[in-house]
Amino acid sequence: MFESLSDKLDRAFKLLKGQGYISEINVAETLKDVRRALLDADVNFKIAKSFTDTVKEKALGQNVLTAVSPSQLMVKIVHEELTALMGNTSEEINIKGSPAIILIAGLQGSGKTTFSAKLANYLKSKKSKKVLLVAGDVYRPAAIDQLKVLGEQIGVEVFTEEGSKDPVGIAKKALTHAKTMGHQVVIVDTAGRLAIDQQMMDEISSLKKNLNPHETLFVVDAMTGQDAVNTAKAFNDRLDFDGVVLTKLDGDTRGGAALTIRSVVNKPIKFVGIGEKMEAIDLFHPQRMADRILGMGDIVSLVEKAQEQFDEEEARKLQKKLAKNQFNFDDFLSQLQQIKKMGNVKDLMGMIPGMGKALKDIDIEDDAFKSIEAIIHSMTPAERNEPALLNGSRRKRIAEGSGTSIVDVNRLIKQFEDTRKMMRMVSGGGGNKLMNMMKGRPGMRR
Repeated sequence: MFESLSDKLDRAFKLLKGQGYISEINVAETLKDVRRALLDADVNFKIAKSFTDTVKEKALGQNVLTAVSPSQLMVKIVHEELTALMGNTSEEINIKGSPAIILIAGLQGSGKTTFSAKLANYLKSKKSKKVLLVAGDVYRPAAIDQLKVLGEQIGVEVFTEEGSKDPVGIAKKALTHAKTMGHQVVIVDTAGRLAIDQQMMDEISSLKKNLNPHETLFVVDAMTGQDAVNTAKAFNDRLDFDGVVLTKLDGDTRGGAALTIRSVVNKPIKFVGIGEKMEAIDLFHPQRMADRILGMGDIVSLVEKAQEQFDEEEARKLQKKLAKNQFNFDDFLSQLQQIKKMGNVKDLMGMIPGMGKALKDIDIEDDAFKSIEAIIHSMTPAERNEPALLNGSRRKRIAEGSGTSIVDVNRLIKQFEDTRKMMRMVSGGGGNKLMNMMKGRPGMRR
């Protein structure tokens, strides 16, 4: 995510390294490269110029403290301005209705239908809401089928009306059904076109007028850069939507849409799509995004993802096993499964400060744990429970059974032993540090 922009900004800041103070000359050289990096990221020229002018004004107006280098000060100022450019704070979706109505708009191919299902899953799993999905794309039969499949996958009802070509009528009937069945949120998926046209705008405007939704979200593909921004402006001029959803952000190495869409339409980015799984949407946090752009990682989001998979009862059991030195390969496998649920491995590691650059040229596959799982599954229950049994002949058999080598098996056993030692250290000293850390989590079962 934003890899190209991050690299170019990093090179720009290097111009100030070794400088003892900030001057008009060295700031001008640095900001010329910053502006070029923003333009290469498909940021609008006026916004890029305004951004660097603001940074220059702030940089020249500050004294460099003895404990801070000019490059560090410049990174701080750029970080603050990037955060401001993207909206400063995150904004939650409005679901204060009975039921709350959410209208989804956007061009064809932007990911509206998939996002509608992801949002339903988010509201169901994280907000404990009973959600109804409405198949309002009456022109693309595949969209209705797709929504049905996704709805079944996440356990959310999908309202359809076979043969109808009246999206307003379908939505009104869906609302009546939602009130009867006690649904708390109604999400209406709508038709898109390959380009903005009058018929599409009239239809979505009519839907908004008749439904009076509590929230209208505009969905757009982040990878289309300034086209995304221009489309957002055209939709907002007609619809006056409440927020933006950027899909496919994990594939956007430039970042132009995320950086500029807020300042062009004056509406917040509310959600970002970061993968294909139903769990792969996040609230948009401007400060955290600025952290990632500047290579500072995003440890807060990483911890939140870990917390979502955290099970307090399982942690207690694990703590007891660690205390008795009974942590085995079944426990190790269970921990890997928890990590896999958190998302793409390379993206997760990129959230650790400093790791993003280190991993830049390293390809980490989504099935990175496949061989590890194969090795553990090739062990007998007794071997998984008592790793001390794993002598040379057993290791050879496991390697053959898992389609790996003796070297791979030995490496895994070494990693397992190192993990066991590390986890005993973390959990030792008279208390479970992991448990203590998690006590402050909102909504945590006691």
